[in-house]
This record gives sequence, C-alpha cells and structure tokens, in this order.
Amino acid sequence: MDKFDSFGNEYHPETLALGLGYNPSLSEGAIKPPVFLASTFEFKSAMEGKRFFEVAYGLREKDPNEQMGLIYSRINNPNLQIFEERISAWDKTEKGAVFASGMAAISTSVLAHLCPGDVLISSKPVYGGTHYFFENILPRFGVKTFQVNIRDNMAEAFAECVKENQIDPEKVKMVYLETPANPNLRMVDIQQVSDYCKGPLKGALLAVDNTFLGPVFQRPAEQGADLIIYSATKFIGGHSDLVAGVVTGSEKNLAPIIEHRTIFGTMANPFTGWLLLRSLETLSVRMRRQAKSAKKMASVLLEHPLVNNVHHPSVFTGEQKRIYEAQCSGAGSLISFDVKGGEEKAFKLLDSFQVARLAVSLGGTETLVEHPMSMTHSDVPKHELEAMGVTEGTIRMSVGIEHFKDLKRDMLQALEKMDA
Repeated sequence: MDKFDSFGNEYHPETLALGLGYNPSLSEGAIKPPVFLASTFEFKSAMEGKRFFEVAYGLREKDPNEQMGLIYSRINNPNLQIFEERISAWDKTEKGAVFASGMAAISTSVLAHLCPGDVLISSKPVYGGTHYFFENILPRFGVKTFQVNIRDNMAEAFAECVKENQIDPEKVKMVYLETPANPNLRMVDIQQVSDYCKGPLKGALLAVDNTFLGPVFQRPAEQGADLIIYSATKFIGGHSDLVAGVVTGSEKNLAPIIEHRTIFGTMANPFTGWLLLRSLETLSVRMRRQAKSAKKMASVLLEHPLVNNVHHPSVFTGEQKRIYEAQCSGAGSLISFDVKGGEEKAFKLLDSFQVARLAVSLGGTETLVEHPMSMTHSDVPKHELEAMGVTEGTIRMSVGIEHFKDLKRDMLQALEKMDA
C-alpha cells in the first residue's frame, strides 16, 4: 500500500496503519506481515551485498528510488521497517526509528546529536529516567544540562536560564520538552519554543517527548519540532506486553541517530516490531476510548471533597487551556490528582482499588495507578517535585478501556475506604 490512492488522495494514518510498507505477495499472500525472526539475510549476489553495505555505512548515497537492502537485523529488519514507515506516517514526518525501550530512544538520540561541551536545556518535570539521564549520565560525557520548571511562557523561561547561567546560545544544541509533562500534565507551547530554537538559539534541535498524547492527539512536527520521541511501551504498544521506543523526524535528523543505533545495538527485536504493528492498528480506537473515560473521571474527581487538585487537559483554564486547544485534538487519558492527607492517605487509596491496578507505566488497556513521589519520580529531590506541584498526596492515573461505570464505582469506593 502506498500513502496515496490512484487519484492522489492521501490516506489517513488509521488506514495506513493496516497496509503501508507491506506487500502480501512477498510473503506467500499473508494478509498480515509475518514475524521475520532472522538475524541475517541472503544476498542475490556479491555485488548486491557490496551495494547494500555501501548505503548502510554511508559510503555512497542511495540512487533515486533505491530501497535500503536487508542485511542484518541490527541494521534493519522487515518488521521494524514496516512499523517505522507507519509510525512516521502518523507523525507526518519523513523517517522513523524504533528502539529497545523509550530510554534507548532518548539516550541514543541525544548522544547522536550532542558532543562534549554542548548544552542541553530541558523543561521539567520529565519522566524519572529522563531526569536521571540528564542529571547523572550526560555530564559524564561532557554535556551540560539545565532543567527549567514549566510555566506558561517557556521561551521566556529558557531565555532567562541562558542569561542567568551565562550560556553561549551557540552551545545549546538541543532543547527537550515533555508535553504534557509527567506527572503534573503541564503543557508547553511547542511552536513558541520552536521559534526560540530557530531564532535566539541559532538552530538548536527541538526534541519533544510525545508519549502522553501522540500520535493521535498531538503532532509536534506540525508545530516545528525536529525530533518526536515516544516510549512505545505506553499507548503505541498499548497492551503492557512489550518494551520499546520510537523517534521520528526528518531523514537528515534521523541519520545520525540510526547510525548510533546500529553501533550501540539499541534497536528493537523483530518480535517486538511485529507486536508494535499489531498494536498500531487499534491505536486510534484505544486512545479515543480511553480519553473519553478519562474526561468523565476528571469530572468525578473535581467534585469529590477528598480531592484537592485535578490535572487533565479537559479541565485546564487560562493559558494552559489556550496551549492545549492550539496544538492538541484530544485530552488523552492521563490524570493526576492530589488527595488530602499526604502519603498515608495516598497509599491507603492505592491499596483500595479493585479494578485499577497498582503499577507504574501507562497507556495500556488496563487502568493503572501509582504514587509518583515514591515510585516513578523517586530519584527527583522532594523539594523539586513540590516546586512543580507534585506532592506526597499526588496520584497518577492512566485510564484504560474498562467500562466507565465500573471505573467510577471503583474510584468512589477506594476514596471511601481511604477516608475510613
């Protein structure tokens, strides 16, 4: 299947997710791609093998319409290539690359584009593993990192960071955003930061972790992002049965990342690629169902006397609402909320759910709840979390596809037990 029909009309991502990049005639007519559990692939001739390697290692440019030949599954594999075509179609980007985990995608992408002496500036909060990588790993490679609390005007916040820390703008090679942020769901105006990167920062790459809303409800490339990053373990995988990561962007920006992936060995395995293809077919259906239930759950929590704060794009006001409406087509299914009584009551609530599962991760078909301060963000100093509005009473909830009436009843009975 091609991206366009015979009349030149572009297919929608939901349609492309079922057919793009795969020709059944090449696989005995199988309507779905089989699992290519092969480590290596046979060449038709020695010259073909030579030409494949010339392209793989950048010894020559591909000829017009030349396809990258299959060599070895650390370099390429049919399951991974088909998925990469389909996920980049969702993001409206030229190229995709799939990794063994979300952190593999983040670390490989950053190390591919940054060198000793370079500077990375990030919004915060971010996922706990990302925070640890920025704070503890990158400095060992000579990369300076600065993290700035999210506020409504992040271009202004980044500019203040550059000025206060006397950073040479030309040294800033990457700005990293996670929007909505994990776990407080604060949003960043991607277009505003993109303009700042292309202007005062003289072309710094803008990388956006799009895990919470993408690719269905938010497409950062349309707002000027250069790299779109996912933990594909979450919504894209969607069944809590795989670990993977994805990066999409232009061919130019993906080239060094794919080079580093090949040498670092951080690609996903073929079976994970096959599972991702399976999951991508239902991604839109799942995310829209989950978002619908999450919006209702946010309303339930807003009205409950034992809940202090509720964070979900559907209940945003002011500038956060403007940002959400400008760059998103849906609110997603992540909710964070604060219960009265701190950690003791939060733990009691978490231990009282009967339908929702007490586990980290998110985006699966099942509803998950967790305590960010003591779990996913436990490596972040407490005072930093509190400055970002994450307290001992904060709960993060990833709403699944269960019947909403069951989820509502489960929430209400858990809150009742918490207060007993």
